[in-house]
Amino acid sequence: MTPDLAPRIAAAETRLFKAVFPNTTNHYDTLFGGTAMQLMDEVAFIAATRFSRKRMVTVSSDRINFRMPIPAGTIVELIGRISRIGTKSLDVTVDIHIEEMYSDVRLDAVSGTFTFVAIDEHKVPISVL
Repeated sequence: MTPDLAPRIAAAETRLFKAVFPNTTNHYDTLFGGTAMQLMDEVAFIAATRFSRKRMVTVSSDRINFRMPIPAGTIVELIGRISRIGTKSLDVTVDIHIEEMYSDVRLDAVSGTFTFVAIDEHKVPISVL
């Protein structure tokens, strides 16, 4: 990555905190995988938009690794970071960390990469820069 893009990349980092309540969990009392993916895509979209300041659309997600279940009654932090910049697309890596509510325990739970394309008002791909 070009050094002059470093401040833009840093400024685009996006964080979201959520409490995991029972209405978002499955019969194992863990966060639904689809809910985790939805939150990840949202954080990735915001990071991509903050970086490019253009209309961005998700075109793919790549290898979402569910390392451990996310239990009800925990706090999750999602962190989206720009990980690749192409001509008309960019990648955002999103990590989900679990924090226990009443201790300092913090664990890495899920990670994945989302690819976005910048588009114009006619939905035609354009440069991300």
